[in-house]
Amino acid sequence: MDRSFLSYRGMKTIYYPDQQLEKGDYAATIGFFDGVHVGHQFVIKHLLARASAHQMQSMVITFEHHPRQLLQSGWQPQLLTSLSEKAELLEKTGIDVLVVLRFDAAMASLTAREFMQQVLHDGLRVRLLLTGYDNRFGRNRSEGFDDYVAYGREMGIEVEHSFRVDTNDGRKISSTLLRQMIAEGDVVEPRRYLGRCYSLTGTVVHGEQVGRQLGFPTANMELSDAARLVPPSGVYAVFVSIENDKMTYKGIMNIGTRPTFGLHQPTLEVNIFDFDGDIYGRRLTVSFVERLRSEQRFDTPEALAAQMRHDAEQARKLFTLNA
Repeated sequence: MDRSFLSYRGMKTIYYPDQQLEKGDYAATIGFFDGVHVGHQFVIKHLLARASAHQMQSMVITFEHHPRQLLQSGWQPQLLTSLSEKAELLEKTGIDVLVVLRFDAAMASLTAREFMQQVLHDGLRVRLLLTGYDNRFGRNRSEGFDDYVAYGREMGIEVEHSFRVDTNDGRKISSTLLRQMIAEGDVVEPRRYLGRCYSLTGTVVHGEQVGRQLGFPTANMELSDAARLVPPSGVYAVFVSIENDKMTYKGIMNIGTRPTFGLHQPTLEVNIFDFDGDIYGRRLTVSFVERLRSEQRFDTPEALAAQMRHDAEQARKLFTLNA
């Protein structure tokens, strides 16, 4: 598919440098924006206000792949959002243009001044740049805000900064912090800072029918994006959305290797409450509500089945309390 130009409803999306922009002046901010959390949303809200005040179009500049993948060979990210999910979330903020940088070795070699001149000013027509309070770019990321202001003054880019947003206990809200929380099994606290449940999307594939044998038919999910961060092994209360189905279902998801059966291949299995249908090959989005327990090995399949009944009951009570 030619991705050099895409449109997400009212938001124009281009892949730079493949696609050039129309004439005009833009107020922009730049970052990876993984998760599009409330800290990102705060910066973008500030951007929209400044763009309006200067009668410019608003622009968010991000990256097709995490820059670290180019700079550190073999590094595998664990991300909160895929590029398509990120674009959908950014579209909801009301920005005019999303620029996806096809970051390569040549772009990585640019100094901050060269990047501002060649990419931002000349290529993307940025005339106002809003940076996060600690955002850095350019080769070696050795320069900072004062340098950007000075460079911008020379080339006609007004550089401003936005402020950080903190958690209730004073920690900076960041993608790194949210990844750490989720990697530790906490899917409740990140919901406050994402503004939504953390979710995974994938396709239903054939499994070994272990759940069905226990009276709990499950949909085995194969992730659409291998770079997505998967919460640790355990059982979770989840909401489930099925492709081409307007309903939102409730259920439980098991992440793990099914040690009771001596299996070792990690799986993502979701038992959808009050649902009976053939969904093989369809896409599911599973949104995590709460971790119910860690993965366990049971002495017998019957003991596991009894625990799964308890898990389902616990999840249903949880959904009722949060209705």
